[in-house]
Parts: sequence; C-alpha cells; structure tokens
Amino acid sequence: MTSPNSLHCRQFGQGERRCLALHCTLAHGGTWRRVAQRLSGVVTLTAPDLPGHGKSANWDGTRDVHDATTAACAPLLGPSTDLVGHSFGATVALRLALDHPGRIRSLTLVEPVLFSAARASARAVLAETQKQAAPHIEAFRCGDTETAARLFNRIWGDGTSWKDFPRPARTYMADRIHLVDAQNAAVFEDLPGMLDPGRLEALSVPSLLIEGTCSPAVIGAINDALEHRLPNVLRVIIEGAGHMAPMTHPNAVAAAMMSLFEET
Repeated sequence: MTSPNSLHCRQFGQGERRCLALHCTLAHGGTWRRVAQRLSGVVTLTAPDLPGHGKSANWDGTRDVHDATTAACAPLLGPSTDLVGHSFGATVALRLALDHPGRIRSLTLVEPVLFSAARASARAVLAETQKQAAPHIEAFRCGDTETAARLFNRIWGDGTSWKDFPRPARTYMADRIHLVDAQNAAVFEDLPGMLDPGRLEALSVPSLLIEGTCSPAVIGAINDALEHRLPNVLRVIIEGAGHMAPMTHPNAVAAAMMSLFEET
C-alpha cells in the first residue's frame, strides 16, 4: 500500500483501534509485524517505511531528516490514533503527538533516542554514549559505510553478529547509515524543540514508555527525564530485552501496549 505522501505503508490486523507505528533507523515498517500479530483483533496497524527506508522514496537531503519524516507521517494520523514509535521513530512519534495532540488517542515510545533529554540529569551517561558513537561516526565520515553500519549495529542492534546477517541486510544498513549522522541535530541537540519548557507538561495524552533491562544505559536516563515531565504516563521495563524489543520481545511490547489501551 502506498500513501498519498509517497510513503510505502504496510497494514496489519483487523481491529477497531487505528494504530500508526514508526520503526527505527535502518529498518522498515515490517519490523512491527510480530507486535501487530499479537494485537490482532484489537488494532489495525499501519506501519510506513520512513523516508529513506524500505520501499519509500530516499531522503534527498534538502530538508532536515527529522522535519521531513515528521511531515511525511503527519497525514497518516487519523482523528483518534494510537501512535507508537521505536528508537528514532519514537522521537518522531513524540513530535507528532506534541504537534497534533487532538488526533492522538494514546502514545507509546519504545526506547526513544532523544539523547538531549538526558543532558540535564545524566551528563556522564550521555558523554559515554557519545564516546561509544565516535567510532561509527568517524568510519562514516571517512567513507567506510559498512564499518560504520557494523559498529552502529553493535551498540543498537539485537545482538546478531554482523557476519551472521545476510549480505543483502548488511548492504541495506550500510546504504542507509548516512541517516544516523543526519539525525544528530534532532536527537542530540533537540532542533525541533520538543524539550522546550512546558511542551511535554502540556501533553496530556495517555503515554507509555518502554525500555529493556539490557538496553544502553542512556535509554533509562532518557525515559527518566520523559517520565518526570509527561503528566499522564506509564512505564514498563522488559526483563532481558535490549534496544530491539519490538522484534526480540514482541509479546511483552504488545502486552504493555494493551495495558495502555485498557486505560483509554
């Protein structure tokens, strides 16, 4: 299915609730399939391939990638949307909710990588995250996209060794690693102003924060900051999960979402 704004969309399930699910960087909308299967009968889940991913058009670099992604996804919001995002997709979901609160029924953020949220209360953790990112950033800027993708995946992947990915998957990630560098202004510097005073506090939509016990420490710090500021929020920590929880722990992610749906 292709949407009017040129994003390729996948649709899963047949349910009364309408859910829009935004994937992480270097993935595609199909990563929500396992979660959607566990919500079958409850939600109809639409999962677009974000700009530069899957079968959607490439990001052309003429506009900030976070701005472009948010603008592309906004037309997919219905009048009462359950909005969920993972990693970079979670930062876009948060921005959509801030910009269009009247169209959001609930908001679920899985492992949001809004690193700037950790700056005030967890500077040491944020500094360590930036230190860990330096090798893959340097590799990318030297033109070694495969090494950059391999090193990025070591931090933010599901634990699969690079050599164990099929060659097409490795190529797919290497070809899109430039999107990671392009996101820095949004996720490290909060270019969109999502953390501006009063913005999060005004978002009264029922919200859910999800993280794994094996995730990078900065995710917990980010969720600490968001939990402190969002006025109507639940938080779920999934035992044994890492950053790729929607793929590795779909039962737990779906169960957490259902707990939120039961309140809305």
